[in-house]
Amino acid sequence: MTTKIKPEEINIRTQLLPGDLGYIAYIHGWLYAQELNYGLNFEGYVLKGLEEFAHQYDPAKDRVWICEHKEQIVGVMIGVHRGDSLQLRYFILLPDYRGLGLGRKLMDLFISFMKEQGYHKAYLWTTNEQHAAHSLYASYGFRLTEEKESFAFDKPLVDQRYDLITNNTGHLT
Repeated sequence: MTTKIKPEEINIRTQLLPGDLGYIAYIHGWLYAQELNYGLNFEGYVLKGLEEFAHQYDPAKDRVWICEHKEQIVGVMIGVHRGDSLQLRYFILLPDYRGLGLGRKLMDLFISFMKEQGYHKAYLWTTNEQHAAHSLYASYGFRLTEEKESFAFDKPLVDQRYDLITNNTGHLT
């Protein structure tokens, strides 16, 4: 018998701690292998990106949102500064924590940070297999702007770029 998880039991912290990036890589590698049959090249891709992030991380320009339940990381989203844009990366929730409104909460926090920091553009890369994520991104105004075939994660996929552009008042254009 499983206990129902209550959203208010989940803490979201914005401080990056030692060990977080390694665990984020682990979650991605393990979960995407289970759910989507991604291979080791996907985990290598995540590790490479997290290494870059670790070396250029600037808490004034970047933001991490790490979801914890009972002191265990159960979800993550990272906003990475890219010049005048904010890139949404490493957005993942463990299966038991989906459907609780946590994805929307993280997206709200991402959009708020984007506005607070004066970013008028954001983007993300995903794959054609992330159907639930596509709907969530579209509901926040992200639009599909680019597609390219790929075999980067050890299987045929379509990489997809989604962009969000706001005007100077923070409204979508």
